[in-house]
Amino acid sequence: MENIDWKSLPFGYMKTDYNVRCYYRNGKWGSLEVSSSEHVDLHIAATALHYGQEAFEGMKAFRGKDGKIRLFRWEENSKRMQSSARGLLMAEVPNEIFKEAIVKAIKLNERFVPPYGSGASLYLRPLLIGSGPQVGVKPATEYLFMVFVTPVGPYFKEGFKPVKMMVSRAYDRAAPLGTGSIKAGGNYAAGLRAMHKAHDGGFASVLFLDAKEKKFIDECGPANFFGIKNNTYITPKSDSILPSITNMSLLVIAEDLGMKVERRPIPVEELATFEEAGACGTAAVISPIGAIHDDDTGEIFQYSKDGNPGPWSVKLYERLQSIQTGDSPDKFGWNAFVE
Repeated sequence: MENIDWKSLPFGYMKTDYNVRCYYRNGKWGSLEVSSSEHVDLHIAATALHYGQEAFEGMKAFRGKDGKIRLFRWEENSKRMQSSARGLLMAEVPNEIFKEAIVKAIKLNERFVPPYGSGASLYLRPLLIGSGPQVGVKPATEYLFMVFVTPVGPYFKEGFKPVKMMVSRAYDRAAPLGTGSIKAGGNYAAGLRAMHKAHDGGFASVLFLDAKEKKFIDECGPANFFGIKNNTYITPKSDSILPSITNMSLLVIAEDLGMKVERRPIPVEELATFEEAGACGTAAVISPIGAIHDDDTGEIFQYSKDGNPGPWSVKLYERLQSIQTGDSPDKFGWNAFVE
């Protein structure tokens, strides 16, 4: 195997040995297939290409100090993909097929699971697409479920260091009653222009506001937002926000650490009152926010004056990471061993 500098891995794609696939045809799911090809043969009229019938998940597997591989909260990813499938009128992947596929993908590519202590992990990308042809706007009758894996480092190049973010009212990520709560590629495509503008301005990401009134915090590009003040972990409540499994876990951990938790609409003006702020998600884990620049008003909300994450962000990050790697007791029963 080629030498991999595990500690310097970016969050990007690296070719691994195998991926796993399963087709839904004639009203039922088939058997898992293993492929070494990085390509998919798609019908020219596949609904994924024309009408956006596509949903995906992001998951991570970790190697612990004991050498065992742990998979974090896979059942929640399976449930969320099923919810996405319902929202896009796609065939739902049963839990047993989902689990069999992700476990097989990990085991077939075990040599790519980063070693304990490297700060890297094995990223899993389950993907569900409408592979059947339709020219009229209607759901496909055939679907393809795939899982590929790749070793990754931190999503933001800064790692667990505060980043700058930008509020912009010029772009919307998702509309109320739309697909914002579905992990569909279209939501990310809708945010690309705003993300490009942010990156050009030296920002790590965009803080989107609600599309209806532009009054409330929505999402941080590819992640959920949280703010901390008065010993309270506060995260937005909205039907257009993707239900983050990382955020769901942090709400539990925060309470366990003695914090209060609130899930509620967060007015943009409240950004001025937080002591700490961050973005959270499978890819980012926790990315502390050092400052948020309001692109319209020129205001700057500063959360880190010394370039370091705040104390609560550190505690939350370390507790979550230690559960994922097996360094802390898994008191919530979140890990599954890959054996």
